[in-house]
Parts: sequence; structure tokens; C-alpha cells
Amino acid sequence: MGNRAVITTAPFRKTKVGIYIHWNGGRDSVKPFLDYCRLKGYRGPVSDCYGIARLTQVIANFFGGELSIGVDLVKNLDCDNGDNGVYLVDDNWNIVGRKYFSGFEQDDYDYETMLRSINSKQPEELSEEELQLEKET
Repeated sequence: MGNRAVITTAPFRKTKVGIYIHWNGGRDSVKPFLDYCRLKGYRGPVSDCYGIARLTQVIANFFGGELSIGVDLVKNLDCDNGDNGVYLVDDNWNIVGRKYFSGFEQDDYDYETMLRSINSKQPEELSEEELQLEKET
């Protein structure tokens, strides 16, 4: 067992590309991953494949050599995973929906600490000024 999730773009379609993460699939990790992409100015994941590729890169950099992620069509990923289900993301890197999730939201990681941890694992880190982003309420 892990803390699994799938991230894909809204609206939900099984023929879209998704990212499967075996660890850090709670909202308290996924939101900072998405916000990091927004802060970096990456193209939105709905517009074209570059956005979803950059998100994959950010998550893979965070995990390092212990890559517990996968990229495939959503229909081939573990969506109904018993953990965090599927996050649906818009072109502005916002979580706009969920599928296969009926549990409690995880709240183990402090937002700022998680964002800084993600930043520290990237080859070109953001400055402290660039890292300033308000937590979603």
C-alpha cells in the first residue's frame, strides 16, 4: 500500500494521459506540486503535452532515484486505488474535481514546507520571493 493518486486534466476521460503517484498522493502534496508548476510559469496541462510533462518531471525530481510514478492513459492507471483517487486539474494548475475519492483529506504536510522541499529537489530552484504563494483555504 502507498498513498496513491492519479493526476489528469479535467474533464475526466479514461483516454487522457495521467500521472500515477504511489507516494505523496494526498492533497497536501499534490497542491504544492501543481503550485510549483504555476510558479515556474509552465504551460498549463490542458493546453498541450508540455504541461503534463513538466509536472511529471517535477514529481520525478522530488522522488529522486526512487521513482514511484508512472505515466499512461488513465484507463491503464490505478484510479480507484482506495487512497486519493483521481485529481482533475485545469489549465491554471488548480484542482477542480476528484473521482474515486470518498475518504478524508490528508493533512500531514505543511504547505510551505512541502513547497520548499519540492523546490530544493529541482535543478533550477525558485528564489524565496518566487516561492511566496498563499495556501488554498
